[in-house]
Amino acid sequence: QVRLVESGGGLVQAGGSLRLSCVTSGIAFSLNTMGWYRQAPGEQRDLVALITSIGSTYIADSVKGRFTISRDNAKNTVFLEMSSLKPEDTTVYYCKASRNGMAYWGKGTLVTVSS
Repeated sequence: QVRLVESGGGLVQAGGSLRLSCVTSGIAFSLNTMGWYRQAPGEQRDLVALITSIGSTYIADSVKGRFTISRDNAKNTVFLEMSSLKPEDTTVYYCKASRNGMAYWGKGTLVTVSS
């Protein structure tokens, strides 16, 4: 059974930092591209950051310079380090694993940034 479990969300003041984690099981983690997405109510789910199996990364322009994605293959975990948080970063963040056309999602973790 494939499981992706996000954690680390919460309430933080503007300018603060959070570290999101996504622990996976049931997949060959090191072979998967891992991504962080976010989705506000009524909006589409947008890519925030991506890290491939060989460690190449992509960061969306909206968070470039503030967010960093990394992975620990030994722990089957992907991280999203978020700093200089803004109220507009408030939403649910989702973890995604993808490989060979297959994709799996976590249930999300809520990040709330107060002004």
